[in-house]
Amino acid sequence: MIKITRIQGFRGVRKFSTTKTRTYDHILTSTPAEGVFQVTLNRPKALNALCTPLIYELRDAMRTADCDSSIGAIVMTGSERAFAAGADIKEMKDMTFAQAYSQEFIKSWSQATDIRKPVLAAVNGYALGGGCELAMMADIIYAGEKAVFGQPEIKLGIIPGAGGTQRLMRAIGKARAMHFILTGDTFTAEQALAWGLVADVYPVSELVPATVRVAQKIAAQGKLAVQAAKEAINYGTTVGLESGLEYERRLFHSLFATSDQKEGMAAFVEKRQANFEDK
Repeated sequence: MIKITRIQGFRGVRKFSTTKTRTYDHILTSTPAEGVFQVTLNRPKALNALCTPLIYELRDAMRTADCDSSIGAIVMTGSERAFAAGADIKEMKDMTFAQAYSQEFIKSWSQATDIRKPVLAAVNGYALGGGCELAMMADIIYAGEKAVFGQPEIKLGIIPGAGGTQRLMRAIGKARAMHFILTGDTFTAEQALAWGLVADVYPVSELVPATVRVAQKIAAQGKLAVQAAKEAINYGTTVGLESGLEYERRLFHSLFATSDQKEGMAAFVEKRQANFEDK
């Protein structure tokens, strides 16, 4: 289905992504701007608490967008009240160790990080527990000014299990991560900005449109270069500096085999807008 949308600053009506949309029970999907796919968590009565069916739907929608050549970036968001207030406690409370272990419970949640296109999280309201972990799986987080982050699992007799102990430590440092994970305390959007967890903070009503604008700007670049840049950065978080530099250099070299490199540099010399064809 083609979603037809009016965008301020463009004349007339433009046809955007041809990504096929389907009806989901726990998420909403849309194409709010050219090259941008948006997925919105939609369990309002549960403050978007994460359950396994929601995660499966999220994975399906994002993989569909990842395979759509017309999509260049993905925006993931929730409501103004809650991005996601945590994992669904009702789903977990009676689970045994044998069940959790044998079923690899919540391992599939991290598959959001397998998406090759940039994923931008627009976080309003609560991003707690699994919600905070899901936001940290995105490549960039933007926050509304009233956003609240935290990993309060310790208050439930457990610890974060979908990357909270690892990604939060890498984002804000060991001492701060230790404090918030061991106490269950929360922190604000402004603190998250100061510590480097989020890229910027916006008024609540402006957050999603601002994030979509950034996503549209990214989508307008050559997809091969964007994908390579994301790959290089993510690889660098798992290895030492020398290995990261070598990997970056190899990806840099490889882009000289693309038509986009020729077009981008020619456009710069000729002082015109580049017309990338993603090849």
